[in-house]
Amino acid sequence: MLLSVILLVVYCFAVREEAKLFLLTFILYYIVYLIYETWFFFTYEVGKKQKKGKRKMKQMRNLLTGIFLMLGMLLTTLPVVAQGIEAELDSVAKRDDVTSTEQKENTVDVKEIVFGHIGDAYEWHITTWGKTHVTIPLPIIVYSSQTGWHAFLSSRLEENEGSYEGFFIAPAGSRYEGKLVEHDATGNEIRPWDISITKVTLSLLINSVLLLVIILAVAQWYRKHPQGSAAPGGFIGFMEMFIMMVNDDIIKSCVGPKYRKFAPYLLTAFFFIFINNIMGLIPIFPGGANVTGNIAITMVLALFTFVAVNLFGTKTYWKDIFWPDVPWWLKVPVPMMPFIEFFGIFTKPFALMIRLFANMLAGHMAMLVLTCLIFISASMGPALNGTLTVASVLFNIFMNALELLVAFIQAYVFTMLSAVFIGLAQEEHKEVKVKEKQQLIINHLKTKRLCYYLYYCKLLRLQLELVN
Repeated sequence: MLLSVILLVVYCFAVREEAKLFLLTFILYYIVYLIYETWFFFTYEVGKKQKKGKRKMKQMRNLLTGIFLMLGMLLTTLPVVAQGIEAELDSVAKRDDVTSTEQKENTVDVKEIVFGHIGDAYEWHITTWGKTHVTIPLPIIVYSSQTGWHAFLSSRLEENEGSYEGFFIAPAGSRYEGKLVEHDATGNEIRPWDISITKVTLSLLINSVLLLVIILAVAQWYRKHPQGSAAPGGFIGFMEMFIMMVNDDIIKSCVGPKYRKFAPYLLTAFFFIFINNIMGLIPIFPGGANVTGNIAITMVLALFTFVAVNLFGTKTYWKDIFWPDVPWWLKVPVPMMPFIEFFGIFTKPFALMIRLFANMLAGHMAMLVLTCLIFISASMGPALNGTLTVASVLFNIFMNALELLVAFIQAYVFTMLSAVFIGLAQEEHKEVKVKEKQQLIINHLKTKRLCYYLYYCKLLRLQLELVN
């Protein structure tokens, strides 16, 4: 208890002037409370021996505790209110002395930090050393309807004050904010045909090459070791377990008997999403890019699932869409259910696209906002800044651990839902199962009838032998 009081006193000297009165009031209240607790402890120990006074002591303690809490809240609230009013008056008096330039320099632009990280860019920012920005320039390849093809590095824009060969990055508030644009004859901003290697594109290529290296290394090991010759170990054994888990638990169970046809795509989709999610959590190059948080990437993945579902759908699948098994008045004269089923063809891939995009984007934004708390609280004094810094670091560690789990879960959910949608489009296997069961029943009845016939022949033979 005494140690906690000493720490509070030391802490009081580290904070700003506005918070000292609050802490001193709190320390005074805390010391009074400690004295009260010590008195009650010894009094209670003496009164414990007296059974009659035991219940009265408990009631007295509850009453005194409530009174002390109310007094403490009152004593700690009044100075804060007074200091808040005084601080507000001081800020109004000093507001005219602070220029807009100084205010802008002392303010952390959280929006720019967050959206600069999760968005796409024509360069890859690594770090900032002092006032020097360490970046990797990326190739810009555009086709203009006025001047033709252009290819140059993004560093040319910075070297020429933001404009090069008539192209420049659209400023904030523009229709094409953050994109490469040019002016037409009338002075309006127009976009050229842009096939530049941006940050997300480069990260996509790096992660795809990494995925190819991992999968081809596993395939090479199995090519050199015939089946049953040796059991894989280490990384190869881990990848075998991983692949078999996805194949058996997701693809095989959700798609059905025809799962082999769709297994290559579903396995590729799972590991592609998983690798990009993991690389997005690594804060240094070549990680850190928000690939699966880009809606264009998730849209292409959902489009692949859409094609796999509808291109390989059976007659039963299309029949259930345009003529579902519902009462006739839901189909004619107003085709309500066929319209709902047809609309569902497009809502399924849309749900896949938005689910993956929103979850990965939200995770990155949450970690960045928690990191920005350190810089936001820098002007609030060392005490509050230190407290929020510790809280921010702890929450970031927790969020990173959570995002590792989310990286796997989102890949798992996307693959599972894609497999379910594909399996629903392969409904013909249900009819095959029914026919197989019917054939088994018929064969069983035939076998049973044959057994009865043989048994009857055997009885007849015994009767003949007895007669003879």
